[in-house]
This record gives sequence, C-alpha cells and structure tokens, in this order.
Amino acid sequence: MSENETVRAAGDYVGATAEELSRKTTADKMAGGVSQKALFLRRGRISLNDERLVLGGWGESGDLVLSRADITSVDVRFTDLYGRFVGGLLNAGKPLILDTVPAGEIYLLIDRKEFMETTDDRAWAARLTAWLGR
Repeated sequence: MSENETVRAAGDYVGATAEELSRKTTADKMAGGVSQKALFLRRGRISLNDERLVLGGWGESGDLVLSRADITSVDVRFTDLYGRFVGGLLNAGKPLILDTVPAGEIYLLIDRKEFMETTDDRAWAARLTAWLGR
C-alpha cells in the first residue's frame, strides 16, 4: 500500500472459491456446521483502500489484490454451495459473495463470531457497492 492510500475498512476473513466449496463432501459440510473453518480454508486480513480490495494471505502466491474493474458483482445470500443449514439459521450468517475476474466467484465471512453465527458481511457489501460506484 502506498503511503497516500487510505484504509477505508479492515477486518478478518475466512474464504473459499465457489469451486472449492463445490468439492466439499457431506462430512465437510457437517463439520462446517460446527466450525466454518472446515469449509473456508483461506483466511487472513481484508482491507479496503482507496484503489483496491486486498485479501491478505489468499493463496500460496500471497495476497489477492482486486481493483474495481476486477469485481463484477457483490451479493450477500445463501446458495446451494453455502446454505442456511451450514451458515446458521439467522440471516446474519449469509456469506459475502464476490464475482471476480482473477479468482472467479469467492465466498467470504468477515469478522465472523463463531458462537453467534454473525458476520459483518452486510456492512462490507454496502461498503463495497459504494466503493464500486454501483
């Protein structure tokens, strides 16, 4: 990050690509009901700066750095890959789903409270939508 770049928001995330979630077994999903870390093997710090969204520690090659042009959609919802049974009965457990050019569709749980099954995903979706100018 350049010294002129302002951090707009930061937090901790666990994440996975849609492809990774599609390969999860029933046993994985049951384990995910206890701890989402069984499903979301990627984890680190997320930060939104003036010009980019950074998912720290995304992969073996390091951070996933996304520009506005790299993000084609932002949504918060349950899907067939990550549904209400696994994500918690509360709507507060819905994943943040970003469709990205470099990594495809990615699912994120930001600042998830394990016991409460809540996340900051709705606030991040609103923040990202405003940042994208949509």
